[in-house]
Amino acid sequence: MQMKTSASKRFRVRAGGPVACFTRPEMKAERVSYEVMTPSAARGVLEAILWKPAIRWQVHEIAVIAPVRWMSFRRNEVNSRATVGKFDYAADEDRAQRNTVALREVDYVITASFSLVRDKVGAQENLRKFEEMFERRLEKGQFFHAPYLGCREFAARIEVAPEVLTPTDVTVVRRPLGLMFYDFVFGDSSSATRPLFFDAYLDRGVMQVPPWAQVLERNRGRP
Repeated sequence: MQMKTSASKRFRVRAGGPVACFTRPEMKAERVSYEVMTPSAARGVLEAILWKPAIRWQVHEIAVIAPVRWMSFRRNEVNSRATVGKFDYAADEDRAQRNTVALREVDYVITASFSLVRDKVGAQENLRKFEEMFERRLEKGQFFHAPYLGCREFAARIEVAPEVLTPTDVTVVRRPLGLMFYDFVFGDSSSATRPLFFDAYLDRGVMQVPPWAQVLERNRGRP
């Protein structure tokens, strides 16, 4: 049974920084970024400003304000993931130098709204309360954790987006970006967590993000 939700008004958030890397999952050994911020990364920025169990963010579009520019560098990374309860791990013995192809001087405008998850909303909570809370925190620069652009070491500048802000490449119509990571579907004890993807396009500098239900439907039957 699908939960009933009600949508908030749409917010416009500007996010930028000197370096960003939205790693493509098919690259195993080296980090290579998508050329545009992914919906998952945009949701992470929004949740850094306001996250509550009672709301669920939906990104509608991502406008690319700065031209897409690339940079490449090497850095040390570890080969293994952290294991819960393991305290004898030595990072120096598990280190490898890997190349990273990242974006530089990025600037985006995220347009998004949130929905109320009815079975998690408290008696004194309502849509307008969360809208005002988000607006207040965004204007004051308050965060639950430091927002970042794909990787935690790539800090993001966050602010209210101006009313008029022209995207880059406004003359380019529907340029394909390929298959882009959308988000994860988190399974329960009977199903595994799996990624969702969608066919991304940059149309006059703006990438439209399809709704969750539409992406979920189109991903059925895909590995």
